[in-house]
Order: sequence, then C-alpha cells, then structure tokens
Amino acid sequence: MEGDARWMARCLELARQGWGLTSPNPMVGSVVVREGKMVGEGFHPKAGEPHAEVFALRDAGELAAGGTLYVNLEPCNHHGRTPPCTEAIIAAGIQRVVVGMIDPNPRVAGSGIQRLRSASISVTTGVLQEECEVLNEAFAHFITTGKPFGILKYAMTLDGKIATWTGDSFWVSGEAARRLVHHWRAGYDAVIVGGNTVRKDDPQLTVRLVEGRNPLRVVLSRSLDLPLNAQIWDQSVAKTLVFSSHTANLAVRKHLEKCGVEVCALENLTPGAVSRALAERQCLSTFWESGGTLSWAAVHEKAIQKLLTFIAPSLVGGASAPTPLAGEGIAQMEKALQLAKVSIQSVDKDWLFCGYLKY
Repeated sequence: MEGDARWMARCLELARQGWGLTSPNPMVGSVVVREGKMVGEGFHPKAGEPHAEVFALRDAGELAAGGTLYVNLEPCNHHGRTPPCTEAIIAAGIQRVVVGMIDPNPRVAGSGIQRLRSASISVTTGVLQEECEVLNEAFAHFITTGKPFGILKYAMTLDGKIATWTGDSFWVSGEAARRLVHHWRAGYDAVIVGGNTVRKDDPQLTVRLVEGRNPLRVVLSRSLDLPLNAQIWDQSVAKTLVFSSHTANLAVRKHLEKCGVEVCALENLTPGAVSRALAERQCLSTFWESGGTLSWAAVHEKAIQKLLTFIAPSLVGGASAPTPLAGEGIAQMEKALQLAKVSIQSVDKDWLFCGYLKY
C-alpha cells in the first residue's frame, strides 16, 4: 500500500493542474506504472476533452500492457462526451487498477469497477480516499444533491471583527492570505457578494494576484441601490451576474445591462433561491465573500457547507464594529451550529481555520 499511496499522491498532483478548468467535471489525474516505474501520466484538462486515464494510456503506449493504472476517481463506464474509460483500460492490457474514491455520479457509482473486474482486472479501492474526496468535494456535493457546494470565506481580527467601527477593512489579513483567496477564487465557479460590499469596498473579485481563470462574479441586490461606476461592472475582466427583485431600480438595471452585466430578477431573493438559480447554470461551487447579514442568511438557509476563516493577530474593538455573521442569530448557545473536520494552519502572520458545517 505504501507504493500505491505514492502513485496516488502523484495522481492528485496531476489532477490539481485542472483547478478551476474542469467544471462541471471533476478533477482527475492518472498514472500508469510498470515494474515499479512510471511509464505514462495525464490529467483531465477541461470538460469535453479526454479523461485522465486516456491521456495516461496514450503517454504509456505499448508499455501500458501488463501495468498498473492509478486514478484518483473511479473510471467511467458510460458514454458521455467521451467513450468509457473502462474500455480503454481493458484494450490497453492493464492488469491492475488502483482507485482513490468511488465516483458518486449515479451513472458510475461502482459500475466502472465492476466492469474492470468482469474483465479479470484486479481493482484496489480507497487509496488516499480522504484526500481524493476533499479534492472533488464540490463535484460530489453537486452530483448527489443538485445544489452548489457553498464556501464562506472571511478574514477577522482576533476579537472577531471584519472591519473597524468606521467600516475600514483594508486589510484585515496579510498578503499571503489574500493570494490564497485569489487561488481559491480561480477554482470555484462563482464568487458571491451583496450590494453593501459593492458600495463599501468596490471589489474586483478577480484572481489578479495569481494565474488562473476568473470566476463568475455574482451580486445580490434587492433594490439595485448600487454605484454606477463600480469596478465589478467591467466585463472585459470577468463576467458579472446580478440577482435582484422585480421591483428593483429600472434605470440602474438598464445601465448595468448596457455595461454587459446580466441582471436576473427573482421572485424571492434569498441565498437559497440564488443557489438554485446558479445550479441551473451548472455552477457546482459558490464562494461567498459577503458581509455579516448576507453570510448569516446563507448559513441559515444551508447554502454554506464549508468555512474558510483567516484570523489575524490584531485587535480593533468597538461595539459597533461588524462581525462575520450578523442577522438574527441563534438565541441559545446549546443550539449553536457546530463544525466538523476542523483544521488550522498558519499562513504567514495569519491563521487559517477550516471546518465543515453540521446542519
């Protein structure tokens, strides 16, 4: 198993090269090993392109025969945009396949493994399973629930403030933390803020500090009480989608549409309704960088599954200074929302706290 873990780790490295590029498909890497040596490798670059196993087998060529194929996600066994990977594996003469995790897609869900075993190929599963599941957690959540995987990101001081009492928030966290946020943005389908964030911070919501593709920028504003010259309206940088109500300011809507911004009116403008609308657009993941009121609503409506919190070693105080979660809140401590799989790590001068909400 030690050797299996080594090659599965390489599969994960390869899969991460598709960060932000494969949606709505998962990130997958594959390695072909023969007599203890890697003879081929590849990863899935984007939807519509061949899967990782096909690239790895092409790279290995005739050396694939009699070898072992490693892949972080179960090979597909159905015709989609591309032929089944199981048939390519069988045709290449692979003798053993090592899989990181079972594909949660109901169209696969173990059938790929069954097909390989029926062809007398030995199959081992569950190697570095937890790491494989974390890599494609957004895909797994979406494919099993039909809802986007929601991440809430915020930075706060050690006394729990996201800005001073005057509203100043530049910057709570350090440069290293901000670079990491831009890396995350590149990997998620949509980044979401409320109208208040646009008014106060004039954010760009791009990945300008790292290389990668910009996500869809989403703004929630019931009335469209928004500045006309915000940076987020520049559609030459990245696309922006605004969700509003049917009674929103018509003049502002026309201005935004003239800028190329799409405006979508919802009957009931809530985080849940927005998540459903984005799911229809094949947005597998949403990255919420909203203020306290909207963030609480998103948590309350279970639109958030994961928290990424930067804690800065600083204090600002102030009874009126904003906090990460506002809104109505919870009345009794015993009913407080709990987090699971909690981890913490240092990011230069800041600390990154990660956890999954238990609803």
